[in-house]
Amino acid sequence: MAAYGLSCCSTVDLSRQWAEDRDVKLAYFHFFLGEKEYLDDFYESIRPEELYQRMLAGEMTRTSQVNVEEYKALFRSVLSKGRDLLHITLSSGISGSINSARIAAEEMREEFPERKVYVLDSLNASSGYGLLVDRAADLRDAGMGIEELYEELQRLVARQQSWFFTSDLTFFIRGGRVSKAAGWIGSLLNICPLLRVAEDGSLKAVEKVRGKKRVMDRILQKMEELCKDGRDYSDKCFISHSDCREDAELLRVELRKRFPKLKTAEIFPIGSTIGCHTGPGTVALFFFGRE
Repeated sequence: MAAYGLSCCSTVDLSRQWAEDRDVKLAYFHFFLGEKEYLDDFYESIRPEELYQRMLAGEMTRTSQVNVEEYKALFRSVLSKGRDLLHITLSSGISGSINSARIAAEEMREEFPERKVYVLDSLNASSGYGLLVDRAADLRDAGMGIEELYEELQRLVARQQSWFFTSDLTFFIRGGRVSKAAGWIGSLLNICPLLRVAEDGSLKAVEKVRGKKRVMDRILQKMEELCKDGRDYSDKCFISHSDCREDAELLRVELRKRFPKLKTAEIFPIGSTIGCHTGPGTVALFFFGRE
């Protein structure tokens, strides 16, 4: 067991097995599909195919972040065993969950005055958030202390690169990220918007690209430009997708062609919290680049 605990939220969009293998504790977001509430639990409560089919059929969704009491229960489970804790949250640019985590941490410091509790804003989402937590687990397991890890992660946050595209604008229009007129024209012209997670952790549209093959190529161009080693990039990449595994697999094939020294490129489903906002047809690539 590590000298201190590491935790995050289920919106890392990796897997429960990954969390168990890496000794990372999880707090679970919630979402509503129609009138029924579900846990964002890596699709153990509902299959992704059912979620997206029902969304496309018109059922409404809404998401619910982790509340203070849930965070307190999670934090207490670590602190009560005599270990300090570092919790990494979903980006403050798309969720207010960090506020609940900070309130819970402050109350836990009063309950366990001898223990240290850190809360870090990932400024990222989905498997990009997961990539940061995965790196945190690597550094912890290599012997890095909790204070040093907290500082190192703040530096790594500035190096995160998160690029994605969608081939279905339906839910971006519904969420107000794309206007109805632009969405209609985009669908007519087979436009796949290229987006990224910006420095403040919010989502930003970058370019309008025609066709999936071209937008994938554009993402790989961005990676080549933004990695300090260019095509010699040898670190990890994570890819996530919302019910379009074939597109994710195609991106990975092209990724390995362009970056032959790549350490690993794992593919994960976009979780239900993020998927409720993207709908099906979204593919994202996450890696560490220059600040």
